[in-house]
Amino acid sequence: MRRFEGKTAIVTGASRGIGLGIAERLIAEGACVTITARKQEALDEAVAELGGPTKALAVAGRADDAAHQDETIARTIEAFGSVDLLVNNTGINPVYGRMIDIDLDAARKIVEVNCLATLSWTQKVYRAQMESRGGSVVNVASIAGLRPAPGIGMYGASKSMLIHITEELAVELGPNIRVNAVAPAVVKTKFASALYEGREDEVSSAYPLKRLGVPEDIGSVVAFLLSDDAGWLTGQTITVDGGLLLTGGV
Repeated sequence: MRRFEGKTAIVTGASRGIGLGIAERLIAEGACVTITARKQEALDEAVAELGGPTKALAVAGRADDAAHQDETIARTIEAFGSVDLLVNNTGINPVYGRMIDIDLDAARKIVEVNCLATLSWTQKVYRAQMESRGGSVVNVASIAGLRPAPGIGMYGASKSMLIHITEELAVELGPNIRVNAVAPAVVKTKFASALYEGREDEVSSAYPLKRLGVPEDIGSVVAFLLSDDAGWLTGQTITVDGGLLLTGGV
């Protein structure tokens, strides 16, 4: 399929893991993609993996830095001519433990990156081109945003907020811009390694499909939501969890 021929996407947090898996799928279906992350070297390696500069552009910076957002959008339009698709994938979880004990500065940073940065990226692409051209946005949430998640409660709370932001923007930006989200369970990435490393069989045994996710599992669903095949879907959060929530787990 070439569902994204002639279209350009920005995928944040995409030097590895879920973000890179999403970028790979979009390029495979014809898109040009700009990827962001903090480290230029990792981004350069990802660009090479994605097929080089005719297919992918890398812009290093912090996802919650407004100047980085502006630069990324400007360079994307300069390189590829448009910004048609946005995937807000960047997320952080710098603490583990009870929410009652969390340092409030850490809590603020989680909300800043996971929620406010997503809103800012969406505002900026809207003002740059999507307001007049239309487009599609997908936010990467988590099943931790759908029910309590002991140990990562603030992360889960931020993802719950992100799901609500998704719904509000879907109402505000229709009919020409669709805004949806995905809520993955544990995906085998460096970001989630503490949740399964050294005990993958034990963790995956709780899943009806008896395996953890891989980035490609998320990339295929995000590509669907961005595409015209999902043309009558907006404001939805698609759970991609190998059936875990059916068992009552998180």
